[in-house]
Amino acid sequence: MSALMCVDLDRRTEIEESDEQDREMSGGLEHVLQVVQKERTRTQEKGSDFAAWLELEELGIDDDMLVSLDLSANFPNLVALNLWGNKLQDPEKIMQEIRKCGRLKALWLNENPILNQGIDKAVLDGLPELEIYNSHFTRKAREWALGFCGNMVGADNPCSSVESISLDNIATLDLSDRCIHKLPEVFCPSKLSSLSNLNIRGNPLDQVPGDDLLNLFSGFTQLQELEVDIPGPLGNSALPILEALPNLTLLNGVNALSIAESGKHVVDSALQPRVPEWSPEESLAERVIGAMWLYLMTYRLADEEKVDETPVWYVMDELGSAIRHSDDANFRIAPFLFMPEGKLASAISYTILWPVGDVHTGDECTRDFLFGIGEDKQRSARLTAWFHTPENYFIQEFRKYQEQLQSTGICPSTKEKPSTKSLRPSDGRALRVFTDIPQVDEFLTRPEFVLTTDPKDADIIWVSMQVDSELKSSLELTDQQYTNQFPFEACLVMKHHLADTIHKAWGSPEWLQPTYNLETHLSQLIGDYCVRKQDNMDNLWIMKPWNMARTIDTTVTGDLSAIIRLMETGPKICQKYIECPALFQGRKFDIRYIVLVRSICPLEIFLSDVFWVRLANNQYTLEKTSLFEYETHFTVMNYTGRMNHMNTPEFVKEFEKEHQVKWLDIHESICNMIRRVFESASAVHPEMQNTFSRAIYGVDVMLDNRFKPKILEVTYCPDCTRACKYDTSAVVGNQGAIRGSDFFNTVFGCLFLDDLTNVSPL
Repeated sequence: MSALMCVDLDRRTEIEESDEQDREMSGGLEHVLQVVQKERTRTQEKGSDFAAWLELEELGIDDDMLVSLDLSANFPNLVALNLWGNKLQDPEKIMQEIRKCGRLKALWLNENPILNQGIDKAVLDGLPELEIYNSHFTRKAREWALGFCGNMVGADNPCSSVESISLDNIATLDLSDRCIHKLPEVFCPSKLSSLSNLNIRGNPLDQVPGDDLLNLFSGFTQLQELEVDIPGPLGNSALPILEALPNLTLLNGVNALSIAESGKHVVDSALQPRVPEWSPEESLAERVIGAMWLYLMTYRLADEEKVDETPVWYVMDELGSAIRHSDDANFRIAPFLFMPEGKLASAISYTILWPVGDVHTGDECTRDFLFGIGEDKQRSARLTAWFHTPENYFIQEFRKYQEQLQSTGICPSTKEKPSTKSLRPSDGRALRVFTDIPQVDEFLTRPEFVLTTDPKDADIIWVSMQVDSELKSSLELTDQQYTNQFPFEACLVMKHHLADTIHKAWGSPEWLQPTYNLETHLSQLIGDYCVRKQDNMDNLWIMKPWNMARTIDTTVTGDLSAIIRLMETGPKICQKYIECPALFQGRKFDIRYIVLVRSICPLEIFLSDVFWVRLANNQYTLEKTSLFEYETHFTVMNYTGRMNHMNTPEFVKEFEKEHQVKWLDIHESICNMIRRVFESASAVHPEMQNTFSRAIYGVDVMLDNRFKPKILEVTYCPDCTRACKYDTSAVVGNQGAIRGSDFFNTVFGCLFLDDLTNVSPL
């Protein structure tokens, strides 16, 4: 697998490199002298005035060897010197030699130790005619530099005089990645009259306004193809560029007419592919894990027993993995399962490859990595999983999104008077309850309530399934029966809606980690990721499905390609991982609170005095290999792993002792946050209000290392097995003993009888 993904190259070449180093040490000087003598002979044959171009790249030349070559004497008309990748270290000694070559137009010292010692200024000051230094244009760049980038000047035609360089013959000019802040004065239509193809990617061009650049380019009447960063020096959109340069037929390799028709702002058909990155100390297994997202394929399986589809990730063989991407692909692929026994257990998997058009001998086989996914599904952004897309565009989208969030805020700051009352009938009869939840069936024992198996006769419908119009019709329910659901509660219990609701209400509060709906805000996430990477900030993220519980299909990763590829297994949010959580005895934890809701507008909510901590089993670490360890980074152990229940009073006592904090102070900040979460729903979605709704929600909270609360999620019809199973003592409220078997008596008493025993108003 490491060979297929090309992450074992250093292991393959260690012996070869060792042999090569031995050859360099034994014959290095001799080989260098041969190269120098060959170039000297060539220049002598051309005549004493012929310009010299000397290529001494990666020859192991050190300071003393360079001095011994006496280049200025042997090449009095030396215009280009390439010393890339040698062993030059002493700035003083090197400058003494280079300064003697006063006619140098180009010099390459890349990948020499000397660059770490501040030699750049001395080089630029000491060589009056230098136009290219380490592949970048200098302020003195003129005809020679343009001629070099237009293939008029090179080793076979060094050209020391301006007169011998015919700029008007240049049709194609590649100025990409030359660190150009201002184009040379000779870059003008009168000098470059034949210019038809121009590439200015990777240059800041920040000393000239974008409008002035467009005016300059509009003078090149022959210019038909242009490559430029978008956003970049010519603006943030492709459309104004095409309006200013109507003669263009291709912009960044894309047909100008198709750009205008599609209205695309960012266009590029020449994206550089991402290549696997690794460090020498990483094992092959770690390298494969890091590189696999460039190669993985996926499909989803569902059988009769499972409601949720299971994603399967796989890697094609060497041939399949070598097929490259094309927007105009000539082949398609699809996974194929052969089940000889008719059962999934016997399945043998293949990948089928077939042409979708005429293919001729010598044509490259290509496939569309995002077949069927158009711009309406963020195609350009999703290509970032495999290609280096324009970071500036995504950063710009992120900045705009930030500004939008910062200008948002509609929540009221005052509490309204409660409006609900006890529902106990005036004749004293018990309220009839229909339920499908075992704990309610077993533990609701208050005499004010009686269970019924007939939903039509119930006053209260308390069920785990969604009570929609279809269910109401099948069970013959009415709108005057109380249910444990609020209309439109998806704005709280579905993760992408929860984030959207909070954003609309509060903007970007500290208690909500940066959160992106990948189905709509992938570009903004990529921009955030790029900014964090540039600033050397932590870049771990957690992927959560919109509407799954129990951490199903949830992943922690710092790999941008992984984040984008994981979209293929279903809609998700991507949330900034809390990399520095508060720990309990070295382990990660979160806290499950139960919120009781009697009304949304006006907001009337209560917090159960019973809450419980959920602990990870392993010591917390951010080691890369630990991100796959469920029992290190996740806390829900009810359904997987081994659950270590800890009584809340014991946890609080030990936590206060370990961290020297007061839990009641932390609890107060948590209560304020939970109140704001539900205020968000009340303000943004007042349509949630229904007189015949009463509900409880599980609210999961985590503390960061400053003991500030962070909202994780809100859960409909939460699993209250622990609340019913374990007796405890309240650490808030009256701080008395609480029996687990009384939990649902407390819940129903608060919601329907206005009994506030063991609950606290928020």
